[in-house]
Amino acid sequence: MDLKEKTVSGLIWAFIQQFGVQGIGFIITIILARLLTPAEFGLIAMLTVFIAVGNSLLEGGLSSSIIRTPDLEEKDYATVFFFNLGGSVLIYIVVYLVAPFIAEFYQQAALTLVLRIYALDFIINAFFGIQNAKLTRDMNFRLQMTIQIPAVLIGGLLGIVLALHGYGVWSLVWMHLFQSLISTVMHWIFSDWLPILAFDRACFKRHFHFGYKMTLTGLLDILYRNIYILIIGKYYSATQLGFYSRADSLSQLPVSNLSAIVNKVTYPMFAKITEDDDKLKMVYQKIMKQVVFWNAPILVFLAIVAEPLFRCMLTSKWLPAVPYFQILCFAGIMYPLHAYNLNILKVKGRSDLILKLELLKKGICVMGILAVIPFGIYGLLYFQLLFNFIGYAINSVYSGKLIKYPMTEQIRDLLPLIAVAFMAGACGYLFDHFCIIPLYLNDIVRMLFNGTVYFLSYAILSTILKLTPIADFKQLILKR
Repeated sequence: MDLKEKTVSGLIWAFIQQFGVQGIGFIITIILARLLTPAEFGLIAMLTVFIAVGNSLLEGGLSSSIIRTPDLEEKDYATVFFFNLGGSVLIYIVVYLVAPFIAEFYQQAALTLVLRIYALDFIINAFFGIQNAKLTRDMNFRLQMTIQIPAVLIGGLLGIVLALHGYGVWSLVWMHLFQSLISTVMHWIFSDWLPILAFDRACFKRHFHFGYKMTLTGLLDILYRNIYILIIGKYYSATQLGFYSRADSLSQLPVSNLSAIVNKVTYPMFAKITEDDDKLKMVYQKIMKQVVFWNAPILVFLAIVAEPLFRCMLTSKWLPAVPYFQILCFAGIMYPLHAYNLNILKVKGRSDLILKLELLKKGICVMGILAVIPFGIYGLLYFQLLFNFIGYAINSVYSGKLIKYPMTEQIRDLLPLIAVAFMAGACGYLFDHFCIIPLYLNDIVRMLFNGTVYFLSYAILSTILKLTPIADFKQLILKR
């Protein structure tokens, strides 16, 4: 199987895996949102940044090094495995000790025990990190799907049962831990890799040299993405944080799914053609257009139907989250492009440049957030929208130079796609406002009518303007 066939196959299985896992997770989350309160989701959201930081430190960027390094031996895998395992125990001890201070920061005494139990996830995840990285390196997304779907489904069912029996926030904690435990067991059963008793210092230094920069970069990104949760959790109620976290997670659903699929396939694929800059540019250009072509219209449509969507899925108790959701949908349009520009630097081995860019972006971000705090939660949300465009511009500087695809050329390629999504959005909004709302239709019927008009408008405009992603999609997937 050549690279193109392997990439197409990888995309298909990654798509099935991602949407299978996320689809099941989405349904489970909807059920839990109906059973639990926004405040209970807010308590878990308060811990998000600390769990994410712990997981980032645990990985140490070494898994990325495993994926990108061309020639690996068993001692490479074993070295990283034992480093992750030892690191997970150390990180858990640190989190266990600082848990009371985190609870005091948020003025939520219950968080001490919740975090100490929830953080056991670090140790559990360390047991299957290498198996998962090896499957990604081999583009074996079919097996990843076989492993992840049962874990999400069984863990989710446990969470629902616990919520029905009044366990509240603990329903979410035990659901997550059980999902990680099942995933670990499944990886050890189905993966063909088992660790040998080896720890090679030379191997560790080689992977750590690349990985520690990626770790610092990841930490900066985590702190940036969760700084809004920290601020809202500190200065507002757990209920308001619950509204924000639910709006953020739902707006990220199409973004994170599409990004995860494409990132999972493109990173190892880019690594195989990293020496051919012309081919790297061509492939990157086509993939970026595809992502925006499919991602932008979905997010614009979700923003239009936000109110009936929340009322139908989550019940009226979640309606205060609707304005947050709409702003975050527009912010999400540019988000996937950040990762693809950084992937170019990753495969070129320029983790030093990635770290420099992240330091610059996060410095601007912190100053901006401090400036808008007096304007309340909407000041934070609108700044988040603005910074997605600023971050994309910064990320594209070095990657554009490396493959001769500067930001101006990227914008020239992407602007027509985004413009068509907003033109179709205008059609959908006007139809909803003047034709559907006056009829007082059922929320589901309202969304169906609106969706028909919106996506039909998008398809017609895309065809009339002869947008290139349509032809590229036919050639790549349909092979015609």
